Amino acid sequence: MSVSENGVYTIKQVAEATGLSTQVIRKWEERYSLVLPDRLPNGYRVYSEQDIQLLTKVKMLADQGFPIRQAATIAKEKLEEGVQVPLPPMFAVQPTYDKETVCKLLESGTVCDEIELNVLLQNAYLQLGLAQFLDSIVIPFLKEVGLRWERGEWDEYQESVSSLVVRDFLVQIRRTHQYRNDAPILIAACLPLERHEIPIHILALKSMMRGYKTIVVAASPAPGAIQSLVKRLKPVKVLLSASTTLPFEESPGLLEEMDAFAATQKSTDFYLGGHGALLYTANRPVKALRITNSFEDVFARK
Repeated sequence: MSVSENGVYTIKQVAEATGLSTQVIRKWEERYSLVLPDRLPNGYRVYSEQDIQLLTKVKMLADQGFPIRQAATIAKEKLEEGVQVPLPPMFAVQPTYDKETVCKLLESGTVCDEIELNVLLQNAYLQLGLAQFLDSIVIPFLKEVGLRWERGEWDEYQESVSSLVVRDFLVQIRRTHQYRNDAPILIAACLPLERHEIPIHILALKSMMRGYKTIVVAASPAPGAIQSLVKRLKPVKVLLSASTTLPFEESPGLLEEMDAFAATQKSTDFYLGGHGALLYTANRPVKALRITNSFEDVFARK
């Protein structure tokens, strides 16, 4: 890549340096004000070295599973401060995935074919079993759905249809599962104001496979609902999720409140995950909540 005499780059040069298409670069400028290029007298955009570094960081975070809007915030603020960026637990890149089936799901999602989406999910579930179905089909598909929406390749309806079909399919699997009478209880819950509920359903299914009776508190529960349910059911584990930082931003005392409540429940282990939670708690110590980005961490403690 060549540099002009005044040290600026054309959008074509930026695309070559970052691996992003010129369309995506323009979309990110419009949607997120990620970079604000100068304009030459002829109207052409010109970018700085700092713009290229910022776009590269956002692309890296997006590839790890962060929504573009949040990736932009992290790249602008947190990375410059030297804060280590945690890998999102739900949408981390999987070691293997069924590329053919995921591509077929994406084709059906593009045309919003709910019947075909359900058929493909059902066939994959029956062929692979639950564990491989989640890791090689559901998580990679949802990650790509999110990326296509963030890049502007899909509209909100396409994203919504695909996500809702997956959510409903996961809920149906859990509802038909039989538990032992003495199965330990596990509560999986979104924090108040958190509306990204699919990670919670995935958590519940992974917990179910380990012998737990799972209770799901889905999108945006009322304040105090989680605490009331814990007091009534006395679960052995509580898994809390925040895919965004909105719950903490809208309720500044929420983290401290949940941490204090967890400290009073001596027979229950509390875990807090989701990339929003990991980001928010990076420099905020907690006493009773266990912050983790790993499913295995949750089940390592008996």
